Amino acid sequence: MNRKPATWPLDRRTFLQGAAVLAGTALLSHRLGSSATAAEPLSEVFSLPPLPYAEDALAPHISSDTVRFHYGKHHKGYIDKLNQAIQGTSFVGLPLPEIIKQSAGRNEFRGIFNNAAQVWNHTFYWQSLKPKSGPPEDRMAQKIVTQFGGIEPFKKEFAAAAGNQFGSGWAWLAQSGDGSLSIVTTANAENPLTRDLIPLFTLDVWEHAYYLDYQNRRGDYLTACLDHLINWEFAAANLIR
Repeated sequence: MNRKPATWPLDRRTFLQGAAVLAGTALLSHRLGSSATAAEPLSEVFSLPPLPYAEDALAPHISSDTVRFHYGKHHKGYIDKLNQAIQGTSFVGLPLPEIIKQSAGRNEFRGIFNNAAQVWNHTFYWQSLKPKSGPPEDRMAQKIVTQFGGIEPFKKEFAAAAGNQFGSGWAWLAQSGDGSLSIVTTANAENPLTRDLIPLFTLDVWEHAYYLDYQNRRGDYLTACLDHLINWEFAAANLIR
């Protein structure tokens, strides 16, 4: 099932003023960044958004067991911890991207940043995948050709970068304000939002994303995703120019 991404909860000018481009790109169809109020009970601050497909839809490349644990345990766990961490703070009532922006790089809010960013990263990851995906088309395809020389050179470069990310983290296709594309890796919960970059799609390279299916063969997981599961329509919708 395809879903057209919604726009960021905060306008582009607001985020540019905050020195992080967190707007102007497409976000998530279920509006995870919607705000809450201090009067709301804990369970209603942020909630686990629905998957854009069935748990078994990514098989055989990502099994239903992996999706069930990754989504139902890890993703939900970050949401629960975030809800607990922001109670009684000035972060209550803020959209998720604003929490990430305001907590980034501040040691006193490291726990809030880690959980907020992981909630955002995982939601973006599920949207970045699509069962039985095809190659990029139209403007997205042209940008891949221009920037990387074609889809196969791109996949090779992306897999190498993601495979070489030491420890836990993420690999992203991102766009700069000038329209150029780049492959970016981030450690742990970090993401391109605080680097003045627009994320187009991501692959999770934490071990819990692939270990049930591939054990320590991260490269096989990356190849399977790049060959069969990238949601290029979602990536294209996130392009700003």
